[in-house]
Amino acid sequence: MLVSYLKRQYKLLLMLVLFGGIFAAVFSLYDLPVEAVGYAAALCLAVGGVLFAIGYIGYARRHKTLRRLLDNVEEAAFQLPPPGGALEEDYQTLLRAVAADRARISAQKDNERQDMLDYYTLWAHQIKTPIAAMNLLLQSGETDAGTLGAELFKIEEYVEMVLSYLRLGSDSTDYVLKRYDLDEIVRGCLRRYARLFILKGLTLKLDETHRTVLTDEKWLSFAIGQVLSNAVKYTPKGGTVRIYGDGETLTVADSGIGIREEDLPRIFEKGFTGYNGREDKKSTGIGLYLCRRVLHALGHDITVTSRVGHGTIVRLLLAEGNRVVE
Repeated sequence: MLVSYLKRQYKLLLMLVLFGGIFAAVFSLYDLPVEAVGYAAALCLAVGGVLFAIGYIGYARRHKTLRRLLDNVEEAAFQLPPPGGALEEDYQTLLRAVAADRARISAQKDNERQDMLDYYTLWAHQIKTPIAAMNLLLQSGETDAGTLGAELFKIEEYVEMVLSYLRLGSDSTDYVLKRYDLDEIVRGCLRRYARLFILKGLTLKLDETHRTVLTDEKWLSFAIGQVLSNAVKYTPKGGTVRIYGDGETLTVADSGIGIREEDLPRIFEKGFTGYNGREDKKSTGIGLYLCRRVLHALGHDITVTSRVGHGTIVRLLLAEGNRVVE
C-alpha cells in the first residue's frame, strides 16, 4: 500500500526534491553557514514527514473502506465515503449513475423473466387440456376424426401463439410490408378455423371487402386468427359470426356471450382473462394482448364493443397512415 501511495504522490515528491536542489544552490551561492542550512532542511523534513504520514493514514483508511465496499458490492445499497475533492466527487457521481442504470436493467430483466415464466406456466397448463381430450378419445376407442382434428388444431394454435410471443419479444422482427388482397387473407384464416365452425354448428356470414391493404400477411393473419378464435370460443352452438368491411375497417361480429362492461377497458392487458376467461377456464389472457401489439406494429388499430348476452364486435382499423414498426 505504501508503494502505491508513493506512486500516487510521485509528482509532489519530485517537485520537493527539485525545490530542495534550488534552495541548496542558492544557499551555496551566498555562502551561507552549513549549520543554518541543515537546521532549515531538518525542520522542513520534519514538517514534510508529518504531512506525509497524515496523508498516508487517510489514504490507507479510504483504501480499506473501499475494499470493504467491494467485498459487499452485491448489497442493494452501500454508503460511499465522503469525497476527498471535486474530482473524487465526480467519480462517485458517475459510479452512482452506473449503479442505478445497472439496477434498472437488472429489474427490467427480472420482470421480463418473470413474465416469461408466468406465461409459460399458463401456456403449459392450457395446452394440457386438448392433449388430455385427445388421450380420452383414444382410450375410449372413439376415432372421430373431426373431434381429434379440432383438439390437434387447438394445440397448433397454442404453439403458434407462444412462437409469436417470443418473436414479438425479440430485438429483431420479420415484418414484410406489401399490398395484399384483404379478402384472400380473411379466407385463409377462415379455412384454418373451418373445422371449429362446423363442430360448433356456427353460421358464418362473409361479406367481401373488395379492397387491398398495405400490411404483413403473416402477422395480420395471426391477428385476425386470434379474433376468430375468440369468436368461436365464446359463441354458443348455433350462433352466428359475421365478417364484413366498413371503409378502412374490417369487422368481426359474433352473437356470443359478450363481455362485461367492467372488463372491456382491460381486455388488451397481458394475462387478463376477465369474467368469461375465469368461467371458461380455457383463456390464457394473451391472445388479444398479442393481437393489439401486432396491429400497432403494423400501423393498424383494434377496438372492441360488447354487451353481455348480445355478442361482441371487434373492429380492425387497417388505415394506411404512418407506421412505426418495432
